[in-house]
Amino acid sequence: MAATKHTGRNIGIVLFPDVEELDAVGPWEVLAAWTHSFPEDGYAVSCLSRAGGSVQCAKGLALQSHHSFADAPKLDVLVYPGGQGTRPQLHDRDQLDWVRRQRTEVPLMTSVCTGSLVYAAAGLLSHRPATTHWASLDRLAELDPTIDVRRDERFVDDGDIITASGVSAGIDMALHLVARLAGPDRAQQVRRYIQYDPAPPG
Repeated sequence: MAATKHTGRNIGIVLFPDVEELDAVGPWEVLAAWTHSFPEDGYAVSCLSRAGGSVQCAKGLALQSHHSFADAPKLDVLVYPGGQGTRPQLHDRDQLDWVRRQRTEVPLMTSVCTGSLVYAAAGLLSHRPATTHWASLDRLAELDPTIDVRRDERFVDDGDIITASGVSAGIDMALHLVARLAGPDRAQQVRRYIQYDPAPPG
């Protein structure tokens, strides 16, 4: 029996060579736990990359994208991870043009870690508050001096754009997404399911 095509709302996580693993997989775990456990909320999550197929991550993990940019479903939310693979994208005209097109089509754009650098290079963060990995905060300011760089925030929700700080902050941002899209009670259910209750080391 053929699988029923999802007709609800779609969340897409971008993959690219040298993406930081947890930047993508952290939000994936949160969002997939939500969408699989509560299909009645009407969302689905998938991964997309420029050409589709397998993508080699920063520390050697290979991830399989569900779609290429060309055949991805219409997105309601885009999650743009970071990692060393974002650096060449800051000068990649085709990638930046694709990001700008998403800005015109996707209601909610989010980033994790240095994914916000790509948004900045594409002009999406002009005169807006944003954050990134602690080691790239100055670079974010250099890319667009009009950005209100939030150096001490785990994530910054500016309405239609959310930026998260480094790596594990993507989990927090994704839980915030669930709260925004389906309510705080649902976010609490997902948080309990993935048993995410971080405490400082010591």
